[in-house]
Amino acid sequence: MSILLTVVSLMYLVSAACYVIGLHMMRTPKTARNGNRVSGVGMIIAVIMTLLVAISQKEATMTGGIILVIGLVLGLGYGAVRARTVEMTDMPQLVSLFNAVGGGAAAAIGAFDYLSKSTGSTLSFAFSFPVALDLVIGGITFSGSLIATGKLAGKISGKPITFPGAKVANALVVLVILVSVVLTIGFAVNPSWLILIICASLLFGILMTIPIGGADMPVVVSLLNAFTGLAVSMAGFVIDNQALIIAGALVGAAGTILTLQMAAAMNRSVLNIIAGGFGTDDSKGASTEEVPVNVKETTADDVGVQLAYAANVMIVPGYGLAAAQAQHEVSELANLLTDHGINVNYAIHPVAGRMPGHMNVLLAEVNVPYDQMKQLEEANSMFENTDVSLVIGANDVTNPAARRQGTAITGMPILDVDKSKSIVVIKRSMSTGYAGIQNELFSEDNTHMLFADAKKGLQDIIASTKEYLDE
Repeated sequence: MSILLTVVSLMYLVSAACYVIGLHMMRTPKTARNGNRVSGVGMIIAVIMTLLVAISQKEATMTGGIILVIGLVLGLGYGAVRARTVEMTDMPQLVSLFNAVGGGAAAAIGAFDYLSKSTGSTLSFAFSFPVALDLVIGGITFSGSLIATGKLAGKISGKPITFPGAKVANALVVLVILVSVVLTIGFAVNPSWLILIICASLLFGILMTIPIGGADMPVVVSLLNAFTGLAVSMAGFVIDNQALIIAGALVGAAGTILTLQMAAAMNRSVLNIIAGGFGTDDSKGASTEEVPVNVKETTADDVGVQLAYAANVMIVPGYGLAAAQAQHEVSELANLLTDHGINVNYAIHPVAGRMPGHMNVLLAEVNVPYDQMKQLEEANSMFENTDVSLVIGANDVTNPAARRQGTAITGMPILDVDKSKSIVVIKRSMSTGYAGIQNELFSEDNTHMLFADAKKGLQDIIASTKEYLDE
């Protein structure tokens, strides 16, 4: 082994160490940003080492070098600009799009290396097996993530999309994938099997994702992220690149664990979700259920009075907060209250929003102290001593119907907001959430509804609260 390859191997280990350390730091919001930076350094090291190997082996043509540079510039440019300009409401679909890119890139590596072999030559199991898995997982991830992106962006209906004979179609596609994979592993190179694997995998990714409703999108995004990691890891085996193997395995493992945790937070199995979940088109905002007759409306002035004389306030954010881009207002309100000695915390449900950690990222954007963000169990232990719970755009995750049998969300762990002394819900209308059922919290005796856009409603509450605090 040459000195250069020895150095490259050592630097790949350094790169892998950065991934592990970065992932460890991402376990908590306090260190997550630095964890991203450490992981980024690891990726920069891996890219530089890969370029050095390509240059030293003198196998790259001028055309290949130009294409590589163009790809790097376009990728870095788009990634930097898009990440900095994306609205928080669009973050879930951006993450899903990145999943698609990762899966597609991994599949492209496998396809290129397979086609680089002489047609008719017999492949070893050690090479053909990871190639087949790479193509299958990468293809499913690519098309599935694009469908998920469309659903999250509202370009594709958030309702489960089904059609007659869907189960038969799924079974046939899976059969085609299995047959083409078997005929690829250990057999002679045949581009026809490669094309069949890719086409069938892309089709299965579409069929797998379209019947999944909006309520399950956070779990689906997490699952596809795990698929991306597995595809990248398989690509690493194909080209014998340690950095890709380790990075992909870490992403796959972390994504799988997160997927299982998200599914548990909804009291559902991953298989049940993939088989097709409940879900409604939340963009429509219409409910077929009758509005509870005992809903009590309130005003921003009344809410201001409650907050000004409260000792403990709990803010419960949901997707409605992100949709209204009202994170700055909620932070301003919280700072106003804490400056006057009022204890303020945030109750974060694991599946609030459109992707894992959506609310944490949203609040971190406006520098909400991490120790104020309380996860499900800790938040539930605090509600009984909470004077006012301010629910902003959260729906199903606060619905007491989850405690009853026979509802769409039966058994789903929820935030026990109804145990608070007083509850204020900021909502534009009485429309249902993803699950399509009315929130029984809205008709509780201690609940008052402020019908308003979250941004405008919070601005009015801030103005009212200031008047009472300054008295």
